[in-house]
Amino acid sequence: MGTCDASASWQEQVRAALADGVCLHLRGSGSKAHLGRAVQGRLLDTREHRGIVCYDPAELVISARAGTPLADVEAALAERGQMLAFEPPRLGPGATLGGTLACGLSGPRRPWAGALRDYVLGTRVLSGDGQWLRFGGEVMKNVAGYDLSRLMAGSQGCLGLIGEVSLKVLPRPRARHSLRLPMPLKEALARLAEWGQQPLPLSAASHDGQALFLRLEGGEGSVQAAAERLGGEPLHDEFWAEVNEQRLGFFQQPAPLWRLSLPPNSADLALPGPQWVDWAGAQRWLKTTAPASTVHALAAGAGGHASAWHAHPAGAQPLPAALLALHQRLKAALDPHGLFNPGRLYAEL
Repeated sequence: MGTCDASASWQEQVRAALADGVCLHLRGSGSKAHLGRAVQGRLLDTREHRGIVCYDPAELVISARAGTPLADVEAALAERGQMLAFEPPRLGPGATLGGTLACGLSGPRRPWAGALRDYVLGTRVLSGDGQWLRFGGEVMKNVAGYDLSRLMAGSQGCLGLIGEVSLKVLPRPRARHSLRLPMPLKEALARLAEWGQQPLPLSAASHDGQALFLRLEGGEGSVQAAAERLGGEPLHDEFWAEVNEQRLGFFQQPAPLWRLSLPPNSADLALPGPQWVDWAGAQRWLKTTAPASTVHALAAGAGGHASAWHAHPAGAQPLPAALLALHQRLKAALDPHGLFNPGRLYAEL
């Protein structure tokens, strides 16, 4: 696909939108367009701004423009035996790096390796005034503006137009083994809590209601020893890509899909519908026709929150007033005219 610097073009589009009094709908490939609330506005396609700007395998850092296909980034890393440790789902063949950051999604490895935001070193962002801003840097030592870069993770384009991202990368594990252990969810959660206190090389744990699925990663010796200890049925490693990309039968069921984020030690919840439990219990997918208020209340009662996975009038879990006010002040500072993706994350933004 090559490289292209569309910085000047983006500035022109932002200034034209301000002059015309219209909002901008920021979108890459549209692989995650189903997330959040519907957006009305003039389309700004981020895919024209693409290309890997810098990759230093020795320093474990890669920087690329927002429209760069995620597949290109991962391919470049794979050539040097490295990876994006947070295992971002693509959810479509054209997924871009900017869209990946904006949606803030992490894969099965998240409880053990960390979330996407933990790997963000710096960003270059176009503000709602049409000015380019740079936050953070390309090394962990440079902490100036670091947290503001992290705030772009999961912002869904509401805070600014992400132009460039610098990420920390990690070496790929030397050995991997996946397995299946038939057991009820209650027992699985108890075992996971126990194993979490032990030096097991776990890197993924899911439960489908009938069995616990595990992935072991690390040195050959530690993975082999853990596999022999746990036993179970061998599982093809492609299974985790099927989970991450939501290609399993569970995700194809017709009921609306909800994503619940809960404390990792949450008990088995009496949720109204079939569940897929991921992240060792911290992330739970729910297929249900129950009202949004019911789902939100159950998640809040367990100390977590829920959000509709497909565009839904209820959107994400309502924010407490103080937290909403903080979001609004941040939005006003970076996008004072309400130009970018208005209402996609919350109606009040």
